[in-house]
Amino acid sequence: MFERFTKDARAVVSDAVGLAERAGAPVVDTDHLLLALLDREGSRASFALGALGARDRRKSIEQSLAAARRRGGLSAADADALAGLGIDLSAIVSRVEEAHGVGALAPAAGGGRNRGRLRHRPLTDGAKRTLERSLRIATGHRDRHIGDEHLLLALLARPGIPAEVLAEHDVTYAQVDRVLYGEDASGTR
Repeated sequence: MFERFTKDARAVVSDAVGLAERAGAPVVDTDHLLLALLDREGSRASFALGALGARDRRKSIEQSLAAARRRGGLSAADADALAGLGIDLSAIVSRVEEAHGVGALAPAAGGGRNRGRLRHRPLTDGAKRTLERSLRIATGHRDRHIGDEHLLLALLARPGIPAEVLAEHDVTYAQVDRVLYGEDASGTR
């Protein structure tokens, strides 16, 4: 599948690996893909993100992603659902962090048994599904190659933290699709 990736799409995946390495993360996840997309310049995804104002809000997006990691990867919708059951997720996170330190619910950054020697950072299942979905999106738009814009649309098409965080920052699949292709999500112009 990578042979169908454009230079920009390959750069996003490579940059996501670099972000994971700098963060000490043992794997490359969808958060890293999103941050790598926000860092791109001169590509179709960067155009769409710029047109929708997301590139100017990168710091806020990064903080929202970090807050979700502190909640153990639970989305704000998950927190709201738990609140509806009388469970205060903020209180639980606070208690866990009091006992075990700030970020105790975030995924471990040590890399398990390969700690210190880990050179290759595998993709999480969510990141793999995002890459697979980008192929389906490119095909659906009759594009011959998978560009970084397809990676962005794939992140927005999947339920999860990146799509939720972008929606909080007024970036949705329909908006990105309209900016890139001049049509709404149903395909009408």
